[in-house]
Amino acid sequence: MNRKNLISAAFFLLLLTATIVVIFQGNDMNTVVAAMQTLSPVYLVAAALTALFFTSAEGIMIWYLLDSLEGKTPLFSCIKYSFVGFFYSGITPSATGGQPMQLYYMQKEGHKVSDSSVVLMTVAVVYKLVLALMGVAILLFYRTQLMGYLGNYIYLYYLGLFLNTALVVILLFVMISPRCFKSLVLGGEAVLKKLHILKKSGKRKEKLIEMADQYHEAVVFLIGHKNKIAFVLILTFIQRCSVFFMTWLIYKGMGLTGESVLSIMILQASVYIAVDMLPLPGAQGITEIMYKASFGQVFKGALLPASMCLTRGLNFYFLLIVSAVTAMYCHFSVRRKGLKGSWRSEEAKS
Repeated sequence: MNRKNLISAAFFLLLLTATIVVIFQGNDMNTVVAAMQTLSPVYLVAAALTALFFTSAEGIMIWYLLDSLEGKTPLFSCIKYSFVGFFYSGITPSATGGQPMQLYYMQKEGHKVSDSSVVLMTVAVVYKLVLALMGVAILLFYRTQLMGYLGNYIYLYYLGLFLNTALVVILLFVMISPRCFKSLVLGGEAVLKKLHILKKSGKRKEKLIEMADQYHEAVVFLIGHKNKIAFVLILTFIQRCSVFFMTWLIYKGMGLTGESVLSIMILQASVYIAVDMLPLPGAQGITEIMYKASFGQVFKGALLPASMCLTRGLNFYFLLIVSAVTAMYCHFSVRRKGLKGSWRSEEAKS
């Protein structure tokens, strides 16, 4: 493990420790564990399956778009890419590591970089767009109630909504502007050359320009097939709602009543909107703080940290473990294929 990875791992563990402190501060651990045990096993399984669907849904979208551009694409491989993206997004600030690693494995398994880039960009834009639209709708129809639940943390919600909206605008501009995308690609190469990470190469520049042109062609194809974009929008909305619905499953599984499924889902959505763009790996710490602020009037006493452990444990840490196993599988799979390729080339030479 190199120095950069060690620093990232240490920072992640530091945040994890701080998160545990936030969760159990002022609470007796035995009481919290006892409160967690009140959750019905049926609801626990349902919540876990909902969490798995949340990540798998991205893979279905990748498969649907990639299949439109390149033809037959295995669904399992695309679901695998979504879990890889979740893992690297979870351990890097602002989820910046997810898409580059997805692109890496997609390219290693024979997908064109231009097509993969368009697919991942489309999924990312729609993902952020749906969250931003949900955030605006909550402000229009649920603002008074939201302020009552969040209190002073409402400003963090405003910040998160602004950052998500700004990112959607930037990504859309990059997607529809071939000049902008080409400038970004060539500008990135120039920066890497100045940092002596890449050597000067005329052939590489030609390949990058060719890739940018292919990228634009793929964007034009998707724009011309609005039904495909509509499918991704609908599935993304369902995907987003699934992770919010999971919190209601925890609520009902603990035998609680009084709050509607819509109220629970809106409160969970407000947590996601507030922390989604913050530069912390997995939004650790701040997510728990926002959860306490949002659900303090819903879960009473030890049920609040207990529900937070269950909800956060399923929609992040459980998925992170599954994703880590998937990422390891992808790593060794690609490495094994590389070794087989080198053996075959050696045999051909001999």
